[in-house]
Amino acid sequence: MESIARLESEVRGYVRSFPTVFTQSRNAHLWDEQGRQYIDFFAGAGTLNYGHNHPRIKAALLDHIQQDGVLHGLDLATSAKIRFLETFESVILRPRQLDYRLQFTGPTGTNAIEAAIKVARKAKSRSHVVAFTNAYHGHSLGALALTGNRRYHNEHYGSHNNVSHLPFDGYFGPGTDTAAQLRALLQDGSSGLPIPAAIVLETIQAEGGINVASDDWLRAIRALCNDFDIALIIDDIQVGNGRTGTFFSFESAGIRPDIVCLSKAIGGGLPMSVVLIDPALDVWQPGEHTGTFRGNQLAFVAASAALPLWREDTFAHQLKRNATSVETRLNALAQQHDLPPARGRGMIWGLCLPSQAAADAVTQACFEHGLIIETAGAEGNVLKFLAPLTIEHDTLARGLEILEYALQQCAPIHDDKRVAIP
Repeated sequence: MESIARLESEVRGYVRSFPTVFTQSRNAHLWDEQGRQYIDFFAGAGTLNYGHNHPRIKAALLDHIQQDGVLHGLDLATSAKIRFLETFESVILRPRQLDYRLQFTGPTGTNAIEAAIKVARKAKSRSHVVAFTNAYHGHSLGALALTGNRRYHNEHYGSHNNVSHLPFDGYFGPGTDTAAQLRALLQDGSSGLPIPAAIVLETIQAEGGINVASDDWLRAIRALCNDFDIALIIDDIQVGNGRTGTFFSFESAGIRPDIVCLSKAIGGGLPMSVVLIDPALDVWQPGEHTGTFRGNQLAFVAASAALPLWREDTFAHQLKRNATSVETRLNALAQQHDLPPARGRGMIWGLCLPSQAAADAVTQACFEHGLIIETAGAEGNVLKFLAPLTIEHDTLARGLEILEYALQQCAPIHDDKRVAIP
């Protein structure tokens, strides 16, 4: 840790919350250099949906390296890329009757967002973009303009130019239809809101505090995008790849986005970012959007090994069982501690505490007792559950027991002055 403090930039974040040196990992467990074991309810901020070192992924990677497989290929044709494309088509797209072109961008989610808004603006010949309150889409300048939390903004770099932030579903409470408000603004030529090239949204705002959009609201947004010729971009970087119980987070709403951004778990734990584009919007010229690491060969291999899990009943049953257990247990804890009901779906859930101080105390208590869990929300007061989809049921139960113990140890959490860390 001394080397981290001495050599790494002050921008470092998670290492401050979990101050130990990790050395090994397997599925939903981490071990540090003292041999201490931790249960992982963080999963690389949703990158490790298939857990740490999944046996199939590990075997495929080792085989690829031992066979001198291509490690870096720009956008050349490689056997690893072709295998991924064909696997993704057969396992994910075709069963859902989806037709998309795949664009490989730089390896992070924000790279996908940049490409998505850029191609939407080009295809629609408009520059304005609508995003939503509490949105989080990344930190590069275009993505940062879409991100709502002012904590990440600074007048010296970037701005909200050509982006309007409008209220997300439920922002004003259950009685206000913010999709209808948006439609009214678009219909009114004097509202001051230009007809945008794109509307960008997360179906569940993860970093924003686990704010869940209703299926009705999503369908209403899809309908107004159709009516006003607006590209609908779904940011499925954190809540896609099975995190909500289905591969894409928008499946329950029955909508088809024009563009979908995937990253994090799509690479099986390795860096990869993909933009799914309606063929009618694929207006790129060759090389018009590029990057040295557009397509990670090892991530192609890892993803091709992981995706077939979606064909297996055992995986689906485990995912459903885990999701039900989490929802039930978190709502019981919420009721026990006089908190609002847990919000989320599948394997992403949030437990809203009264303050950031209370949430920080609980996460620190969890860490002291061998559980890694982070916080989210504009005020940093939401405990955010993001365990691997593949977590063993007994490990999940043990992690939830630690969370319950931490909540009890930090009680009463409604009085900041009395928050204590065991």
